[in-house]
Amino acid sequence: MARLGASPVIVVKMNEKDLSEKISRLKEEKNSVILAHNYQIEPVQLVADYLGDSLGLARKSAETDADIVVFAGVDFMAETASMLNPGKKILLPSKKAECPMAAMLSAEKIRGTKDENPDAATVIYVNTFVDARAEADVTCTSSNAVEIVNALEEDRVIFGPDRNLAWHVEQKTNKELIKIPEDGHCYVHRMFTSEDVIRLKEENPRAEVMVHPESDPEVQMRADHICSTGQMMARAGESDSREFIVGTEIGLVERLKREFPEKKFIPLSKDAVCEPMKRHTLEKVYKSLKDEIYEVKVPPKLAERAKKATERMLEMSD
Repeated sequence: MARLGASPVIVVKMNEKDLSEKISRLKEEKNSVILAHNYQIEPVQLVADYLGDSLGLARKSAETDADIVVFAGVDFMAETASMLNPGKKILLPSKKAECPMAAMLSAEKIRGTKDENPDAATVIYVNTFVDARAEADVTCTSSNAVEIVNALEEDRVIFGPDRNLAWHVEQKTNKELIKIPEDGHCYVHRMFTSEDVIRLKEENPRAEVMVHPESDPEVQMRADHICSTGQMMARAGESDSREFIVGTEIGLVERLKREFPEKKFIPLSKDAVCEPMKRHTLEKVYKSLKDEIYEVKVPPKLAERAKKATERMLEMSD
């Protein structure tokens, strides 16, 4: 007699529409919001309650009255939300959404540099972990770094971890920047070259060139505008130009095309993909909200120290 095997397990995956509808219902049931960075894949962008850059997301996480915040960004961003909202549950849909730059600058390195430069203020880019930001006098984002440094009374400023953002700040201020570490960078924005700009500008002579300040100085010098992702969105809306060459992660280019369909957006590189950002999928966002995983929680004492630097940044920014 033939043996009967076990019944096969049939896995039915929900389509994007079904997932989006389920997410919408769960958000209402659980008094939750979804915050997503501009570099997310389009389905995640579309389901978000707020879509923006690091500064905008920090502000929104502090303003929301939701009980649960699903943060479709990378780890340090979720840490910021946890730090600013100790009474809320902050969820990161994928545990592998880890920013390589955030791991490049340790709290120990900052303390050592501060000991060597007691007269300097310390400005730390938010693309770092909370224990590093706890050593800062004030934090900054790519959109407000120049504004923050210029507002300080001190003439010397310890700044890290992104060297290209530091170079950008140096062009806009008379301050002396002490850059740490030696080679802090974003691997995505380091992909761009000045040759890319030259070639695309020749092919699209009417296009404005917008690049992120994490790009190499040679790329920044050939751009018309140095912009954070939020500033790129604003520039695309206010400019009379119909064509733009965009030097940042491809997710922002996709958003620009969607929101300004009458204009043309050319990626400076089609390979500019932040893999940690792309770890989030619509299915992972759904599972995160349904099962309330994976929670990001910053220890209270550490959060209190880092929160002061973040709150000072928000106070000093327009």
